[in-house]
Amino acid sequence: MGARGGKSGTAGATEQLNRPGGGAGHAPRPDDHPGPEERVARGLAARSAVPPGELGDFEPAADRPGVADVLADQARTRVPELVPIRHARMAVSPFTFFRGHAKGMAIDLAPGPVSGISVQLCGDAHLSNFGVFASPERHLLFDVNDFDETHPGPWEWDVMRLVASIAVAGRANGFSGKQRRACVLGTAERYREAMAQFAGMRFLDVWYSHADVDELRGEVLPKLSAKRRQTMEKNLGKARSSGNLKALAKLTELVDGELRLRSDPPLMVPLGELLPEDDRADLVARMLGLLQHYRGTLPSDRRMLFDRFEFLDIARKVVGVGSVGTRCWVVLLRGRDDQDPLFLQVKEAEASVLEAAIPAAMRPAEPFGNQGERVVKGQRLMQAASDIFLGWQRVDQGIDGVGRDFYVRQLRDMKGSALIDQMNPPTMTLYGQYCAWTLARAHARSGDDIAIAAYLGDDDGFATAMARFAETYADQTERDHAAFVDAIGSGRLPAAASV
Repeated sequence: MGARGGKSGTAGATEQLNRPGGGAGHAPRPDDHPGPEERVARGLAARSAVPPGELGDFEPAADRPGVADVLADQARTRVPELVPIRHARMAVSPFTFFRGHAKGMAIDLAPGPVSGISVQLCGDAHLSNFGVFASPERHLLFDVNDFDETHPGPWEWDVMRLVASIAVAGRANGFSGKQRRACVLGTAERYREAMAQFAGMRFLDVWYSHADVDELRGEVLPKLSAKRRQTMEKNLGKARSSGNLKALAKLTELVDGELRLRSDPPLMVPLGELLPEDDRADLVARMLGLLQHYRGTLPSDRRMLFDRFEFLDIARKVVGVGSVGTRCWVVLLRGRDDQDPLFLQVKEAEASVLEAAIPAAMRPAEPFGNQGERVVKGQRLMQAASDIFLGWQRVDQGIDGVGRDFYVRQLRDMKGSALIDQMNPPTMTLYGQYCAWTLARAHARSGDDIAIAAYLGDDDGFATAMARFAETYADQTERDHAAFVDAIGSGRLPAAASV
């Protein structure tokens, strides 16, 4: 075990500090309402047990599994013909590898010291997993937008993944060491400042806090060059137009006068091309059953809206980087006519990569009965506003005869992402700070913001530790990426020629 081997007193401190609001699965007892002074004391006790500076130490454990072993193990539960696409996307650069290798970072964080203060974690809080989307009121919000790995755990793990992604992306963009350090310091310091802000707010004010894109736009645009202002305005315009009607033009076609999902193998394959007719009819029946049961996880008003749509078609779709190979379906539904479509994404939810890494004292008292439910409840807890069609369901027997959990959401709803590879150092610093504020807000909704703020203190110890960790972990990521590419070259891991 390396320098992140932890302290003997951490487990006891964890048990003491795990309340209030220890994330999904940690409902506080009715009599568990400590006052601000007691919560400050909890944070200071955690700071004494594991000082913030210790969170910056990283050395890979002696028994750390090899990259190829981790990825081969993950591939066992994925669609075999899609695994080479996942590997090809991860191989493009150290940053794309980092995006897809959340499991590896969870393994690396597991043996290290933790603050002992639990929140609902995103679990994969890298730069590309933040973005814009529409609220139910049709306002553009900036927030975390990926929750496949969400799980209760130590708040700092989200921040560590965020700052490590900055260091890795900064190297890819040609930033100097000094520039990368400035980006990370600014991001970590913004998290500390935001948590102090939330710690001083009333519970309802924290809950209502959100990042409205129109307000952010007014703050950000004056700080950008003319070229970058133009890029930002273009991206926001694309997000606003990225709805069901745009998806209708891109993803569908008329077949014998009927609206159907367009074939684009291997990235999108209609069900008719995957299975013989008899098997296809059986799977459609199962999917309709899934959707019928899924509607029960929606609020009653959303169920009424959902019932207005009729099922038309289904296709398997490849999404993301790390998610490639998990079973993901696009379902096309129709409202009043062909110009009233609804596209739902039905995505497989496996156990979070954090599940085995979380310290025993910080795990939920009851295990999650459904991984789709875990994703949905974590998302609802962390996001300021969530998709109106967000829900979950389990299929007892899929195509391969295996039962699987799924979560459901709209495929496109004014969603947009930042272009990380086009950022210069000032832009990435600014973007990292907004990501940090968003994480702090999400953590404050589910955890003890006063204890976390007390733990962080009013100095730069945490930010300095994160700068050290980010660079060290970027070094590790580059080594792992090289080993991964070698494993592909040797034939141990398959990779597609193009994606």
